Amino acid sequence: MIVISLLAAAIPMILYMTVLWRLDKYDREPFRYVMASFLWGAVGAILLASLASWLLNEGLKAVLMDASGGERLLGPLVFAPLVEESAKGIFLFFLARSKVFDNITDGLIYGGAIGLGFGMTENFLYFITYGNTLASWVFLVFVRTSFSALMHCISTASLGTFLAIARFGKAWTKVFAPVMGFFVAMTIHFIWNFTVSFRITLLLGILFIMFAVTAFITVFMLSIYNERRIILKELDEEVKASLVPEGHPRIIASKERYQKGWIDEAIRKDYIKALTRLAFRKKQFRQTTGKEQQFYAREVELLRSLIRDLLINSQF
Repeated sequence: MIVISLLAAAIPMILYMTVLWRLDKYDREPFRYVMASFLWGAVGAILLASLASWLLNEGLKAVLMDASGGERLLGPLVFAPLVEESAKGIFLFFLARSKVFDNITDGLIYGGAIGLGFGMTENFLYFITYGNTLASWVFLVFVRTSFSALMHCISTASLGTFLAIARFGKAWTKVFAPVMGFFVAMTIHFIWNFTVSFRITLLLGILFIMFAVTAFITVFMLSIYNERRIILKELDEEVKASLVPEGHPRIIASKERYQKGWIDEAIRKDYIKALTRLAFRKKQFRQTTGKEQQFYAREVELLRSLIRDLLINSQF
């Protein structure tokens, strides 16, 4: 049963993570960073949250336990969202300060991967602890795979969205957005925990997660659409500067980039990557100041040089 529970916990979460990663069609994140995020959620965040929960339970027994020694709802409703979202979010805050974290899409992917990793380990622990009968085990697998784990994914992805807004936002945004993101993540977590704590509100919880998934997909698609707009706008300037052939920005921003014949096949993949990165780096250059802006300025010139060399050496 342990092996089956491990597979039931791991396979769906890995599939979710892979699909999420592949949806980023313009500037896909290095898989090693996505996997590192997933592993943080699965191991680091679980251990940190367990330690913090134990300390809270020991320090606040009078608040968390009722007269008979049973756990009050205050623990799962308030402290669980606070502790778990903090544990998951620490690694996300670290990533948001790195150069691999570029936009809202990245925040959704890295945050989602952390949440899925956390959900995987938590699901496994629930399966082996509470799946005493086949019926209860199947019910747990269904509910936690379809809803609980997705809650962890969406809540941490929501924090990632606001961290992306803060990453290239104005001074006040850098303070307000992370706080708002953490509040949204905790609220999603709280609503799910509250609704599943009572049989009468379980259906509301399921409907809430369905709504949250729809909102997540909508934000993700809007972010991808915005990336397309950035590519078209920023590369149009390169066409006018005679660096990029006319028509290539439209191809780069569409599925045509996967087709053969529009550019030398020997350079196609490198050319697509360089042009896409150039568009985003130009946008980031205008959104930053100081040393960070100097970094993006150097990146822009290096990418222009790379694109120029690729086209000169092309056989097309």
